[in-house]
Amino acid sequence: MLFTSGLFLFVYLPVTLVLFFLIARKAGPGAAAAWLAAMSLAFYGYWVPAYLALLVGSILFNFVAGLAIVRHAGTDRARYILIAAIVVDLLALAFFKYYNFLTDNVRAAGLPMPVLNVILPIGISFFTFTQIAYLVDAYKGKAHEPKLVHYGLFVTYFPHLIAGPILHHSEMMPQFANRDTYRLRLDNFALGALFLLFGLMKKVLVADNISIIADRAFDAANLGQVGMLHAWEGALAYALQIYFDFSGYSDMAVGISLLLNIQLPYNFASPYRSTSIIEFWRRWHMTLSRFLRDYLYIALGGNRKGNVRRYVNLAVTMILGGLWHGAAWTFVIWGALHGFYLVLNHGWRWVAQKAGVAGKGGWPMRAVAWALTMLGVLVAWVFFRATSVHGALFMLKAMAGGALGTDLLAGSTQHWALLAALLLFTVALPNSQTVIMERIRPAIARRLAGGRTGIILASLGIWAMLVVWLALVAASRENAAFIYFNF
Repeated sequence: MLFTSGLFLFVYLPVTLVLFFLIARKAGPGAAAAWLAAMSLAFYGYWVPAYLALLVGSILFNFVAGLAIVRHAGTDRARYILIAAIVVDLLALAFFKYYNFLTDNVRAAGLPMPVLNVILPIGISFFTFTQIAYLVDAYKGKAHEPKLVHYGLFVTYFPHLIAGPILHHSEMMPQFANRDTYRLRLDNFALGALFLLFGLMKKVLVADNISIIADRAFDAANLGQVGMLHAWEGALAYALQIYFDFSGYSDMAVGISLLLNIQLPYNFASPYRSTSIIEFWRRWHMTLSRFLRDYLYIALGGNRKGNVRRYVNLAVTMILGGLWHGAAWTFVIWGALHGFYLVLNHGWRWVAQKAGVAGKGGWPMRAVAWALTMLGVLVAWVFFRATSVHGALFMLKAMAGGALGTDLLAGSTQHWALLAALLLFTVALPNSQTVIMERIRPAIARRLAGGRTGIILASLGIWAMLVVWLALVAASRENAAFIYFNF
């Protein structure tokens, strides 16, 4: 049930919203929270009903483990329970996500291993990481949720369940416990509808259209038939596709959640404006960056044991972050590249500070820094998108001019104009949350304060018609799944 589908937009979402607020009014917040948890499970079960038992089992296991950790707080038993629970979670993730990858590599080495063709449960990486973070914080005394319904809702909450953002209990539990969450608010509803509309436009009008450009180039690279211009065109197209696709999903998740008066964390903050890889990871998939920093990088020692250990920790964190995205060597290389970039970036900052040139050079230096950052990101995206290491290497070879005589004229002037305009859009214009929360939100507040609800309702009607049109456009396409549904 894609966020862009008519089934979701015109059946599932309206039914969920109407009954959520109706049940809250008639039976109270507890019943409304239970309804939302049940509908979130139904949303997940729609994909592969057989894996609903896996999700429910994971929730029950981690809920009981969390209670046990809190009950034995401050003792060795709590630590043993934490370790055992995390091991179980990671083993489940490893089996479902990496068994096929391990089998392929073991058998390629000539060793026997049974082929099971395990089907990847959708969203398993997200709900596993969410629960591991909860267990760690329960052990540290930062989290405790005694209500199964609220814990289950925290894990399964349908706007985030399939592709994030990765939630933190401190962001969600207080909102589920707040009685005001269960009362319809026109301001939040209007803001949520706008985020939903913005996300739909990013996905349907931009990401799905430029995916054709990227697919054509990467498919040609797999056949060894892509030239220099075409390769650069495809790499840039994919960089823009994944941004508009994933940030579009994140906008829709934030918007759908705001319809329910629940604020999700933002996942993007104009990452392609970044003038360093350090800044890029503060703007791209921010909730994953936060998780990797708080629960992996710091756990490895962070920067507490000297620069060499710090750089090793950065590299290990990013390699594991790459493997989290998918069971393929291309993702491992993508993560390793970003780890290498971060080590270089931190090393350069150290040298620049020692030399007294940090922050100097003005806009020319910032322009060079931006270009180098984008180049590094583009090279890494080639591995992320490619279906094989061989295809990625040929794509990079073509980008470097090493495939002359092959597909020389495949680059399109119209495509380049479109991609340049979209890149300028991502760099120069404000992002969704800036436009909606900092500019439109005050205007909505003023109109509501002045009793001018008619304007808000009329706007909602116009936005609803645009949503219908976008849903019809999405329905006309064969496959419009979000990229991060694969992870």
